[in-house]
Amino acid sequence: MKEILNIIENLDWSPLWISLKTGVVATFFCFFLGIFAAGKIMKAGSRSRAVIDGILTLPMVLPPTVAGFFLLLFFSKRRPLGMFLFNQFGIKVVQSWLGCIIAATVIAFPLMYRNARAAFEQVDINLIYAGRTLGMSDTKIFWKVVVPNAGPGIASGTILTFARALGEYGATSMLAGNIPGKTATISQRIAMVIQDQNYLTAGVWVAVVLVIAFAAIVLMNVVSSKAMKNVEKW
Repeated sequence: MKEILNIIENLDWSPLWISLKTGVVATFFCFFLGIFAAGKIMKAGSRSRAVIDGILTLPMVLPPTVAGFFLLLFFSKRRPLGMFLFNQFGIKVVQSWLGCIIAATVIAFPLMYRNARAAFEQVDINLIYAGRTLGMSDTKIFWKVVVPNAGPGIASGTILTFARALGEYGATSMLAGNIPGKTATISQRIAMVIQDQNYLTAGVWVAVVLVIAFAAIVLMNVVSSKAMKNVEKW
Protein backbone atom coordinates (compact mmCIF):
# COMPACT_ATOMS: atom_id res chain seq x y z
CA MET A 1 0.00 0.00 0.00
CA LYS A 2 2.83 2.40 0.85
CA GLU A 3 4.42 1.66 -2.51
CA ILE A 4 1.18 2.55 -4.33
CA LEU A 5 0.85 5.79 -2.36
CA ASN A 6 4.44 6.64 -3.19
CA ILE A 7 3.74 6.05 -6.89
CA ILE A 8 0.68 8.30 -6.75
CA GLU A 9 2.64 11.02 -4.96
CA ASN A 10 5.42 11.03 -7.57
CA LEU A 11 3.23 10.40 -10.59
CA ASP A 12 3.46 12.70 -13.60
CA TRP A 13 -0.19 13.72 -14.14
CA SER A 14 0.37 15.34 -17.52
CA PRO A 15 -1.16 12.37 -19.43
CA LEU A 16 -4.42 12.90 -17.52
CA TRP A 17 -4.59 16.61 -18.37
CA ILE A 18 -3.67 15.94 -22.01
CA SER A 19 -6.37 13.27 -22.25
CA LEU A 20 -8.98 15.49 -20.59
CA LYS A 21 -8.17 18.47 -22.82
CA THR A 22 -8.20 16.28 -25.91
CA GLY A 23 -11.49 14.67 -24.90
CA VAL A 24 -13.22 18.00 -24.26
CA VAL A 25 -12.08 19.63 -27.51
CA ALA A 26 -12.79 16.53 -29.60
CA THR A 27 -16.24 16.21 -28.04
CA PHE A 28 -16.96 19.85 -28.87
CA PHE A 29 -16.22 19.26 -32.54
CA CYS A 30 -18.00 15.89 -32.63
CA PHE A 31 -21.10 17.42 -31.01
CA PHE A 32 -21.75 19.96 -33.74
CA LEU A 33 -20.45 17.85 -36.62
CA GLY A 34 -22.45 14.83 -35.47
CA ILE A 35 -25.69 16.78 -35.10
CA PHE A 36 -25.17 18.49 -38.45
CA ALA A 37 -24.40 15.22 -40.24
CA ALA A 38 -27.33 13.40 -38.60
CA GLY A 39 -29.69 16.21 -39.59
CA LYS A 40 -28.50 16.16 -43.21
CA ILE A 41 -28.64 12.38 -43.52
CA MET A 42 -32.27 12.38 -42.40
CA LYS A 43 -33.15 14.37 -45.53
CA ALA A 44 -31.10 12.23 -47.94
CA GLY A 45 -32.58 9.60 -50.24
CA SER A 46 -32.44 5.94 -49.27
CA ARG A 47 -29.59 5.03 -51.65
CA SER A 48 -27.38 8.02 -50.95
CA ARG A 49 -28.19 7.69 -47.23
CA ALA A 50 -26.85 4.13 -47.17
CA VAL A 51 -23.56 5.17 -48.79
CA ILE A 52 -23.02 8.36 -46.78
CA ASP A 53 -23.99 6.64 -43.55
CA GLY A 54 -21.45 3.91 -44.28
CA ILE A 55 -18.71 6.48 -44.82
CA LEU A 56 -19.54 8.40 -41.64
CA THR A 57 -19.72 5.21 -39.56
CA LEU A 58 -16.56 3.66 -41.02
CA PRO A 59 -14.13 4.91 -38.32
CA MET A 60 -16.19 3.04 -35.72
CA VAL A 61 -15.66 -0.36 -37.36
CA LEU A 62 -12.12 0.12 -38.66
CA PRO A 63 -9.18 -0.72 -36.39
CA PRO A 64 -7.94 2.59 -34.93
CA THR A 65 -4.49 1.96 -36.40
CA VAL A 66 -6.01 1.84 -39.89
CA ALA A 67 -7.73 5.17 -39.30
CA GLY A 68 -4.43 6.50 -37.95
CA PHE A 69 -2.66 5.31 -41.10
CA PHE A 70 -5.04 7.26 -43.33
CA LEU A 71 -4.76 10.34 -41.12
CA LEU A 72 -0.98 10.10 -41.32
CA LEU A 73 -1.22 9.96 -45.11
CA PHE A 74 -3.43 13.06 -45.17
CA PHE A 75 -1.54 15.23 -42.70
CA SER A 76 2.09 14.22 -43.22
CA LYS A 77 4.24 17.17 -44.30
CA ARG A 78 5.25 15.07 -47.30
CA ARG A 79 1.64 14.98 -48.52
CA PRO A 80 -0.21 17.85 -50.28
CA LEU A 81 -2.60 18.68 -47.42
CA GLY A 82 -0.01 18.48 -44.66
CA MET A 83 2.50 20.41 -46.77
CA PHE A 84 -0.09 23.12 -47.51
CA LEU A 85 -1.08 23.54 -43.85
CA PHE A 86 2.54 23.78 -42.73
CA ASN A 87 3.83 26.06 -45.49
CA GLN A 88 0.85 28.42 -45.61
CA PHE A 89 -0.24 28.55 -41.96
CA GLY A 90 2.60 26.96 -40.01
CA ILE A 91 0.21 24.27 -38.76
CA LYS A 92 1.89 20.98 -37.89
CA VAL A 93 -0.47 18.06 -37.28
CA VAL A 94 1.87 15.07 -37.02
CA GLN A 95 3.43 14.69 -33.56
CA SER A 96 1.45 17.59 -32.10
CA TRP A 97 -1.49 18.08 -29.74
CA LEU A 98 -3.56 19.07 -32.77
CA GLY A 99 -2.91 15.55 -34.02
CA CYS A 100 -4.36 14.18 -30.77
CA ILE A 101 -7.51 16.25 -31.28
CA ILE A 102 -7.96 15.23 -34.92
CA ALA A 103 -7.41 11.53 -34.19
CA ALA A 104 -9.80 11.54 -31.22
CA THR A 105 -12.42 13.47 -33.21
CA VAL A 106 -12.31 11.08 -36.16
CA ILE A 107 -12.55 7.99 -33.97
CA ALA A 108 -15.25 9.34 -31.63
CA PHE A 109 -17.38 11.08 -34.28
CA PRO A 110 -19.43 7.99 -35.29
CA LEU A 111 -20.71 7.59 -31.72
CA MET A 112 -22.06 11.15 -31.71
CA TYR A 113 -23.46 10.81 -35.21
CA ARG A 114 -25.19 7.47 -34.62
CA ASN A 115 -26.72 8.55 -31.32
CA ALA A 116 -27.93 11.85 -32.76
CA ARG A 117 -29.43 10.12 -35.77
CA ALA A 118 -31.20 7.54 -33.60
CA ALA A 119 -32.56 10.34 -31.42
CA PHE A 120 -33.81 12.30 -34.44
CA GLU A 121 -35.59 9.22 -35.77
CA GLN A 122 -37.59 9.03 -32.52
CA VAL A 123 -38.89 12.60 -32.77
CA ASP A 124 -42.62 12.78 -33.48
CA ILE A 125 -43.07 13.86 -37.11
CA ASN A 126 -46.23 15.73 -36.12
CA LEU A 127 -44.09 18.24 -34.23
CA ILE A 128 -42.26 19.04 -37.45
CA TYR A 129 -45.53 19.41 -39.34
CA ALA A 130 -46.80 21.72 -36.60
CA GLY A 131 -43.69 23.88 -36.91
CA ARG A 132 -44.18 24.18 -40.67
CA THR A 133 -47.83 25.09 -40.13
CA LEU A 134 -46.66 27.93 -37.86
CA GLY A 135 -44.41 29.20 -40.65
CA MET A 136 -41.09 28.16 -39.12
CA SER A 137 -38.16 27.60 -41.45
CA ASP A 138 -36.54 24.16 -41.67
CA THR A 139 -33.45 25.47 -39.88
CA LYS A 140 -35.51 26.90 -37.04
CA ILE A 141 -37.58 23.71 -36.78
CA PHE A 142 -34.39 21.68 -36.56
CA TRP A 143 -32.82 23.72 -33.74
CA LYS A 144 -36.00 24.73 -31.91
CA VAL A 145 -38.08 21.56 -32.24
CA VAL A 146 -36.06 18.52 -33.34
CA VAL A 147 -32.87 19.00 -31.30
CA PRO A 148 -34.64 19.76 -27.97
CA ASN A 149 -36.91 16.74 -28.34
CA ALA A 150 -33.90 14.58 -29.18
CA GLY A 151 -32.02 15.99 -26.19
CA PRO A 152 -31.63 12.82 -24.08
CA GLY A 153 -30.22 10.83 -27.00
CA ILE A 154 -27.88 13.66 -27.94
CA ALA A 155 -26.73 13.97 -24.31
CA SER A 156 -25.99 10.24 -24.14
CA GLY A 157 -24.08 10.43 -27.40
CA THR A 158 -22.05 13.36 -26.10
CA ILE A 159 -21.05 11.47 -22.96
CA LEU A 160 -20.07 8.35 -24.92
CA THR A 161 -18.15 10.51 -27.38
CA PHE A 162 -16.15 12.12 -24.57
CA ALA A 163 -15.36 8.73 -23.03
CA ARG A 164 -14.24 7.35 -26.41
CA ALA A 165 -12.10 10.40 -27.20
CA LEU A 166 -10.55 10.27 -23.74
CA GLY A 167 -9.41 6.68 -24.18
CA GLU A 168 -8.31 6.83 -27.82
CA TYR A 169 -4.97 5.12 -28.41
CA GLY A 170 -4.31 3.60 -31.85
CA ALA A 171 -4.94 6.53 -34.20
CA THR A 172 -3.47 8.99 -31.70
CA SER A 173 -0.24 7.01 -31.42
CA MET A 174 0.22 6.95 -35.19
CA LEU A 175 -0.67 10.58 -35.88
CA ALA A 176 0.45 12.45 -32.74
CA GLY A 177 3.10 10.09 -31.40
CA ASN A 178 3.93 9.68 -27.73
CA ILE A 179 5.74 12.83 -26.66
CA PRO A 180 5.83 13.25 -22.85
CA GLY A 181 4.04 16.37 -21.69
CA LYS A 182 2.77 17.10 -25.21
CA THR A 183 0.92 14.20 -26.84
CA ALA A 184 1.32 11.36 -24.32
CA THR A 185 -2.22 10.42 -23.23
CA ILE A 186 -3.33 8.05 -20.47
CA SER A 187 -3.73 5.13 -22.88
CA GLN A 188 -0.26 5.65 -24.28
CA ARG A 189 1.19 5.96 -20.78
CA ILE A 190 -0.38 2.65 -19.74
CA ALA A 191 1.10 0.91 -22.77
CA MET A 192 4.56 2.36 -22.08
CA VAL A 193 4.75 1.42 -18.38
CA ILE A 194 3.49 -2.09 -19.14
CA GLN A 195 6.30 -2.48 -21.67
CA ASP A 196 8.67 -1.52 -18.85
CA GLN A 197 6.90 -4.14 -16.66
CA ASN A 198 5.92 -1.42 -14.19
CA TYR A 199 2.57 -2.98 -13.37
CA LEU A 200 1.89 -0.94 -10.24
CA THR A 201 2.07 2.36 -12.14
CA ALA A 202 -0.03 0.86 -14.91
CA GLY A 203 -2.57 -0.22 -12.31
CA VAL A 204 -2.81 3.32 -10.96
CA TRP A 205 -3.51 4.68 -14.43
CA VAL A 206 -6.01 1.90 -15.11
CA ALA A 207 -7.81 2.82 -11.89
CA VAL A 208 -8.00 6.46 -13.03
CA VAL A 209 -9.50 5.40 -16.38
CA LEU A 210 -11.98 3.09 -14.66
CA VAL A 211 -13.18 5.90 -12.38
CA ILE A 212 -13.69 8.26 -15.32
CA ALA A 213 -15.41 5.57 -17.42
CA PHE A 214 -17.70 4.58 -14.55
CA ALA A 215 -18.61 8.22 -13.94
CA ALA A 216 -19.46 8.62 -17.64
CA ILE A 217 -21.71 5.53 -17.57
CA VAL A 218 -23.48 6.69 -14.41
CA LEU A 219 -24.03 10.14 -15.92
CA MET A 220 -25.42 8.60 -19.10
CA ASN A 221 -27.79 6.42 -17.05
CA VAL A 222 -28.95 9.46 -15.09
CA VAL A 223 -29.71 11.29 -18.33
CA SER A 224 -31.55 8.27 -19.71
CA SER A 225 -33.56 7.79 -16.51
CA LYS A 226 -34.70 11.42 -16.60
CA ALA A 227 -35.85 10.92 -20.18
CA MET A 228 -37.83 7.84 -19.13
CA LYS A 229 -39.36 9.31 -15.96
CA ASN A 230 -42.78 9.54 -17.59
CA VAL A 231 -42.63 6.02 -18.98
CA GLU A 232 -44.52 3.44 -16.94
CA LYS A 233 -42.28 0.87 -15.27
CA TRP A 234 -42.64 -2.83 -15.93
